[in-house]
Amino acid sequence: MPNPFLARETGFIRLCGHRGHNMTAPENTFAAFRAAHELGATSIEIDTVLTADRQIIVLHDLLVDRTSNGSGAAREMTAAEIAALDAGSWFDPRFAGEKIPTLAETIALAHELDLVLEVEIKEKVDLDAYYQALEAVVANPADRDRVMMISFDHASLKAVKARIPGLRTGGIAHERYSDPVAVARMSDLDELCIDLDVFDPADAAALHDAGIAIRCHAYKPSAWEEARRAGLGWDENLAAWLKGGLIDTLSGDDIGWLKNFVDSALK
Repeated sequence: MPNPFLARETGFIRLCGHRGHNMTAPENTFAAFRAAHELGATSIEIDTVLTADRQIIVLHDLLVDRTSNGSGAAREMTAAEIAALDAGSWFDPRFAGEKIPTLAETIALAHELDLVLEVEIKEKVDLDAYYQALEAVVANPADRDRVMMISFDHASLKAVKARIPGLRTGGIAHERYSDPVAVARMSDLDELCIDLDVFDPADAAALHDAGIAIRCHAYKPSAWEEARRAGLGWDENLAAWLKGGLIDTLSGDDIGWLKNFVDSALK
């Protein structure tokens, strides 16, 4: 079976919605995931933490306050209590009643929409319980194949991969490494998630030669306008890297903008 995270095996570059399409829908909700899919996303980056009853939910923060009508730490609430919260009205009244989904529910939606998921581990308190819960959620190989677990904490990724055979992992990198292949191999990573600002084509070629996938994060359109005014050359560089097959997944906040960019670059 082809690796769904490598463009050379799938034949296309994935577009990844950062927390879904968070420009037009509340982040990390089904509304944002469906909006991203409608705009052309084939991948979604989500964030996950653990509840009091050891269920994995899709939430960026450790507290529910910012993105729901609730208050308090997710780890002190049950999954049922969190499911009862309104996670949409804070963004726009049109999304009233939108829920904070579980990881299991989100994987089911990924099957429905034929998406893959980049699942960031945001849990900070009880990683062992998180790993145990994750093991149950991705027990089905068909579910596991749609998931790339990602984190800034590469040691935790190595630990969870050792615990769950066949699980793919991706390390997030906001700075360049002197030897990115060695870093990836040290933590047994399948992917490096590299910010556009520190993307290096020679590093990318070396990673691909080692069989390691690359997700490049390309920010919001407003950041691009600042980069253009500063003369950073992102437009030309990214177009060249896409044409050169150096990127497997391009992620960002505005999927429509990313799709137009990729379509234009690959003409």
